Amino acid sequence: MENTFEDILEKIEQASGLYHRLVLLVAPAGTGKTAVIRKIHQSTGAPLLNLNLELSQHLLDLTERQRALQVHILLEDILRDADNDVVLLDNIEILFEVALKQDPLRLLLALSRNRTVVATWNGGIKNNSLTYAAPGHPEYQHYPVRDFLPVVLASESQG
Repeated sequence: MENTFEDILEKIEQASGLYHRLVLLVAPAGTGKTAVIRKIHQSTGAPLLNLNLELSQHLLDLTERQRALQVHILLEDILRDADNDVVLLDNIEILFEVALKQDPLRLLLALSRNRTVVATWNGGIKNNSLTYAAPGHPEYQHYPVRDFLPVVLASESQG
């Protein structure tokens, strides 16, 4: 975990000069991403947001159609309210909700234009491809590794 912590701090520094200032902490669910991002929060003082909780509260009073149309605006408002140059996002699974009809990585990249965003990502990187969920799963996503800085959390199960 210590190497990952230092890697993220280095990536935050690197991101400051990039067009997209997005750092993704990538690992499967249950491998310690939350512990790492909490340590970053304690070390830097950057706001740590539970995105599932924050965004779902904002979506409650909207219809399904309004939700899909408003997600990007609500996310921008949430991060603006955090009022910091670096924002930490944990529990981002809501972005993959099929009913919201969003491209999660594109949303995160857009949010990272005006601030550095460090987000946890339940998935993996293999053959220069970032994945979320398994092929065939309704929330499955895969992207080329570009336009963001990845930090892969090594776990014992990955060998």
